[in-house]
Amino acid sequence: MTDNSPIILAYSGGLDTSFCVPWLKETYDRPVVTMCINTGGLDDAAAASLEERAMALGAEKHVLVEARPVFFDRVLRYLIAGNVRRGNLYPLCVGAERGIQATLLAELASERGSTTVAHGCTAAGNDQVRFEVALRTINPGLEVLAPVRDQGFVRDQQVKYLKDNNFPMPPSGGDYSINRGLWGVSIGGKETLDSHDTIPESEWVLSAGAFDNPKAPERLTVSFKKGVPVALNGAELDPVTLIEKLETIGGGFGIGRGIHVGDTVLGTKGRVAFEAPSAEILLNAHRELEKLTLSALQARVKESLANTYGDFVHEGKQLDPACRDIEALLESSQECVTGDVKIILRPGNAFVAGVDSPYSLMAATKGVYGEAAGEWTPQDALGYSRILALPGMLQSRAGKADEEQQ
Repeated sequence: MTDNSPIILAYSGGLDTSFCVPWLKETYDRPVVTMCINTGGLDDAAAASLEERAMALGAEKHVLVEARPVFFDRVLRYLIAGNVRRGNLYPLCVGAERGIQATLLAELASERGSTTVAHGCTAAGNDQVRFEVALRTINPGLEVLAPVRDQGFVRDQQVKYLKDNNFPMPPSGGDYSINRGLWGVSIGGKETLDSHDTIPESEWVLSAGAFDNPKAPERLTVSFKKGVPVALNGAELDPVTLIEKLETIGGGFGIGRGIHVGDTVLGTKGRVAFEAPSAEILLNAHRELEKLTLSALQARVKESLANTYGDFVHEGKQLDPACRDIEALLESSQECVTGDVKIILRPGNAFVAGVDSPYSLMAATKGVYGEAAGEWTPQDALGYSRILALPGMLQSRAGKADEEQQ
């Protein structure tokens, strides 16, 4: 029997997914339903523009799903708890949402009785793997189409197809690939195809021109409760709103810019420009609050698992039960990560000026670092140092005994 069910396309409005709408409709002679899953960076005007272009490209229907709160609850809170950065730089500002997007895509396909979903990923990036792994984990019976990857279409071919058929072009014209979410923006262009230079100043999305007329320093306070950001300058906010406010504030200072060279899921090196002002501010603040409230053993165990968790999210494995296990530990570790972090914003920099917490381990001791003993005496300190030196003393003594025998 001929399958006339709609093809559910994960639609971002960029060149690849814009091309996919008419191409899928023409090639498979089936209706195409575009699905935009808002995991951040989409205001009302942008959402309306996306729907208008999707319909102009030939979509039978356009569906917008609000997913920012679930994205924070299921993913971002754990990236914050783990202080996760790839290569000690990149805060997974784009890519971490693919598991949530794939889950919602599969759910819509089920609701509409569709056997087929599609995405616009290329064969050279990480997202194709993230989508495929997540979709096949959620619903192994779904047919997954990826025209740009599977047919080998390059950007020039896609642009020509859209222009020849009088279809609307994406706003960027296809020169730069821009992905925007709640945790930041990633930007790819000709400059990121090698390792030699940065993108033009005009192509930064959140902070273009931020250093032309530098802003005066600004102070703010971020409050956390059990590792979750809950207030900005004393005003209680839900995490999504707080992150979006910090993005606007931090973007004006050019905070959170970077160009990351990393290992792709495929094993090659890849390079991407990114802007993540909220992530930069919150990760810096959370890290310093943890230093005040976690024991050394807690921090050591958590850091090793947090890096693994970041790898799993990067590789599209965040639906694996192993991630639930790590999340349980991360959540437990945040029990006392509550307090206020004072931050000074300057052009390109978020400086943590001070941290206060009712669970401060620094305030709990009677001693003063570098100044005076507390729960111990000077004699205790001397004895501890002598015992701590024993392994080295024994090694030195054993080596000398061996030399004397020679």
